Amino acid sequence: MAIKALSYLGITSEKIQDWSDYATKNLGMQEIDKTKNSLMLRMDDQKQRFSISNDGGEGLSFLGWEVEKKSDLDNFASKLNENNVKVFRGQKFLCDKRFVEDLIYFKDPAGNQIELIFNPFKTDDEFKPGRAISGFKTGICGLGHAVLHTNNIEPLVTFYRDILKFKVSDYSFEPIRLHFFHVNERHHSFALVETGKVGFHHFMVEYKNLDDVGQGYDLLQFEKNKIAYTIGRHTNDYMTSFYSYSPSGFFVENGWGGRLINPDTWTPELTDIGPSFWGHERLHLPEDERLKFRNKRMEIAANGIQAPLVIDCPWLYQNQLNKNAK
Repeated sequence: MAIKALSYLGITSEKIQDWSDYATKNLGMQEIDKTKNSLMLRMDDQKQRFSISNDGGEGLSFLGWEVEKKSDLDNFASKLNENNVKVFRGQKFLCDKRFVEDLIYFKDPAGNQIELIFNPFKTDDEFKPGRAISGFKTGICGLGHAVLHTNNIEPLVTFYRDILKFKVSDYSFEPIRLHFFHVNERHHSFALVETGKVGFHHFMVEYKNLDDVGQGYDLLQFEKNKIAYTIGRHTNDYMTSFYSYSPSGFFVENGWGGRLINPDTWTPELTDIGPSFWGHERLHLPEDERLKFRNKRMEIAANGIQAPLVIDCPWLYQNQLNKNAK
């Protein structure tokens, strides 16, 4: 019984056209269907990765997680019922809407709708990005990761770790309390941040080429109030990224070079050096709050703490290019 990937995201928003422009022209997703009140998007060979619906308000509507086997849906339903979590079976119309064979859905302790799904549908139609990018890193690692605000992290940690069986990657207490979880080789597919708020913090999409990130940054950096975190590199998953504001106000991390781990042998780590080796100036925060993170980066720089070196090998680089072209 295992959850193996973050499969899709649902957003509720009244700003359908803004999302259409942002998702295609900035993120590089492919628009596959749009009406006055809804939008669907692709980022690879999966029929649908993102859906935006005008259901009132701005924020996360649901998170869809893929399970390994169809029987896992019943096993998780039993486990959830044992822990007094009400579970619903997805009817055919909902499965068809999500482009999956089967699903169950329920609420986490913070009220977020979680959907466990089996067999997301694929398509043979070529993925056509909304801007010129090399593509997204998805596959067995799923669409990326999702991070939730919380004002009380412990009940959520217990829920995702002990009931849904997410595995802890690392955690920290300073300058803010965080928990990161993995469900596959991606260092984390889910995280919780105790900010005192409730809601959606951000989702991350990972590109195949660092230049896709840099060019995305250029497309946004000269526009007012578009960049939330400047470009930088994280200490736990080694991701080089920047964060932009989505039309709904939460953040989207645009990343490259994320760390892969062995989920069978990984031991949870306490990370107390701060979230970033360099960069990631949090422009959305007031100066006193920014300073906490900035001071951590200054300590890291003074001590010369860096990510492991990437092997500079022309043959390996060319071999990877050939694989990506297939």
